[in-house]
Amino acid sequence: MELEKTLQMNTLFSFYGPLLTKKQQEYMQLYYGEDYSLGEIAEDFEISRQAVYDNVRRSETILLDYEAKLHLVEDFDYKQRVLDEARTYALETYPNDSTLLELLQEVSYEPKREGK
Repeated sequence: MELEKTLQMNTLFSFYGPLLTKKQQEYMQLYYGEDYSLGEIAEDFEISRQAVYDNVRRSETILLDYEAKLHLVEDFDYKQRVLDEARTYALETYPNDSTLLELLQEVSYEPKREGK
C-alpha cells in the first residue's frame, strides 16, 4: 500500500468517516488506520477477503466523492496555509505584539473527529 494513498484516505476519513456505515468505518480504520491486511480483517469479521476488499474500495470511492462535492479537505488545507503565512508574517513584523500572537495561536483549523 503506497504511503501517499494511505495519508489521503486517512485525511478523508478524518473529515468524512462519520458519514460511512459502522462496518465501513471499522474496515477503513483497520485497513488504513491500523495497517491490517485484508486477510486479517476478513478473519476478524469471519467474512471473505473479497468482501473486505469490495467494502474498502467502495468506501474509498465514497470518501473521494464526498471530497469532490464538498471540498472540506481542500478548504482546510488552503486555510491552514494562509494561517501559517499570517503567523509567520506576524512573528517577523510584529514580534512584540503579544495580543496579535496570542490571537493567531488561538486560531486553529483542525478537522472535527468523532469522539472529540
